[in-house]
Amino acid sequence: MYEFIICFIAGIGAGLGTGFAGMSAAAVISPMLITFLGMPAYDAVGIALASDVLASAVSAYTYGKNKNLDIKNGITMMIAVLCFTLVGSWVASLVPNKTMGTFSMYMTLLLGIKFIVKPVMTTKEKMESVEPKKRLMQSIICGMMIGFICGFVGAGGGMMMLLILTSVLGYELKTAVGTSVFIMAFTALTGALSHFAISGAPDISCLIFCVLSTLLWARIAAKFANKASPKTLNRATGVVLTILGLGIIIVNRLK
Repeated sequence: MYEFIICFIAGIGAGLGTGFAGMSAAAVISPMLITFLGMPAYDAVGIALASDVLASAVSAYTYGKNKNLDIKNGITMMIAVLCFTLVGSWVASLVPNKTMGTFSMYMTLLLGIKFIVKPVMTTKEKMESVEPKKRLMQSIICGMMIGFICGFVGAGGGMMMLLILTSVLGYELKTAVGTSVFIMAFTALTGALSHFAISGAPDISCLIFCVLSTLLWARIAAKFANKASPKTLNRATGVVLTILGLGIIIVNRLK
């Protein structure tokens, strides 16, 4: 029962972060499993990435159905991210537990504050005016960096992708989140499979609890986000990320 409660709470935070901001579920699930269930960090990241797969996929479907998903320009970044997720996951297996799972806690908080203080109000028309060749090169370089980080710590990939898509590539927020979760569904699958191939099968009950809870709350958040105005979505995203960032920092301090 204790394990179920921890996994359900972790899934709430992870699902809301995924549906609203395209955030990797591992940013929330990993520190929760490590701190409250005493799970080895590498195993926790594997379960978190597995939880991210369906949550990101159902969120991407919801954003795509509402025409807030840029598949064409997202595929280039996705290929770079996928390749370097494998590299990052392999390097992570060589790193001590204490180094894992701490990268994204401050980034989550700062990104949340950023969306509240300086919301992304770019329109789709302005987004589509960016020179294709410039976006292609940026997507490849940024995808390599994001993929390595996603595979290495299982967190930060979705947040970095959101930051890159809105700030560097000039995406409007809904399309940025939709494209981010589309890419994250594939990177999370790659990362999870490589983690399990290296470390063996995970705790099945914990995996099922985390996957179902994350999927439920990601679906709820994505449906709300696609109906919200850009201003409301920026504020909601900022609040969710800020609360999650603070929560992750507190959980990490408890370890």
